[in-house]
Amino acid sequence: MRIQTILAHPLPQSFAAAVHHTAVSALRASGHEVMETDLYAEGFAPALTVAERASYFSPDYDVSAVAGLVERLRWSEGLVFCYPHWWFDQPAILKGYIDRVWGPGIAFRHDREGGRILPLLTGLRTVAVLTSFGSPWWLTELYMRNPARRILRKGVLAACAPQASFRYLAHYDMDRSTDLSRKRFLDRVDGAMRRLG
Repeated sequence: MRIQTILAHPLPQSFAAAVHHTAVSALRASGHEVMETDLYAEGFAPALTVAERASYFSPDYDVSAVAGLVERLRWSEGLVFCYPHWWFDQPAILKGYIDRVWGPGIAFRHDREGGRILPLLTGLRTVAVLTSFGSPWWLTELYMRNPARRILRKGVLAACAPQASFRYLAHYDMDRSTDLSRKRFLDRVDGAMRRLG
């Protein structure tokens, strides 16, 4: 399968980067064709441009500033997102990636009559999130109800790629993590990526 991994963390020595490296190694070992995208290393600017916003509802959404990332998205049969949660949400750079790259004519098209959007990422077969939270599980899942996961799964993916399977692995309580807890999570990532498909 053609799988794009997307890393959203500014530090190359971060735990998110270690998760990303583990995922890429396991995917390649399982025979997948992997394309790596590191949003910070590539200097991705998350804010919509004036041209992008002005053309958002026109027949020709302006992809000139993100054309390479659009091609990578269209190439992908699988996506693996690697990022930490900050304030119970994805990093701004990743939100901007979705805002700018998953645009009209790419990830969806506007249905003028029904007032909804119609999916265009019909070739996307699977999406996985490999993430972490500083907070413990109970605070993230019971109190906050993990808003970013719900938005990605029930908002973005349901609208743009409803056929794609969805996997989600999180390391909770990172602020009090240990070498052992991090190793166990990396082992879970390795196993999950070897079974992806």
